[in-house]
Amino acid sequence: MNSVDFLLNNKDITYEILTEIKRLGRPITDLIISKTNVGKSRNYSRNFNSSVYDRFKWLCGCPKRNKLFCFICLVMGGNQSAWTQEGCVGKGRHKAIA
Repeated sequence: MNSVDFLLNNKDITYEILTEIKRLGRPITDLIISKTNVGKSRNYSRNFNSSVYDRFKWLCGCPKRNKLFCFICLVMGGNQSAWTQEGCVGKGRHKAIA
């Protein structure tokens, strides 16, 4: 019930369901996200580390989409941004992964 897919696919969620979602907490799943950046002298590889969930309490993950989302935005019906619709895999407005 507190999965990203459930929240994206069910826009008319009752107060009781929202209360249960809050009780269950945000989904903090391991994801396989990796990025390679080209530097002046070498390439840099960055991989997803689940410790990011400890630093950013609003962050949640979707294993089906393999992306990060803003849990508060999903639950509270935030604006139509990448954090609530498509998900993010790296730096974004919320700066989840530095």
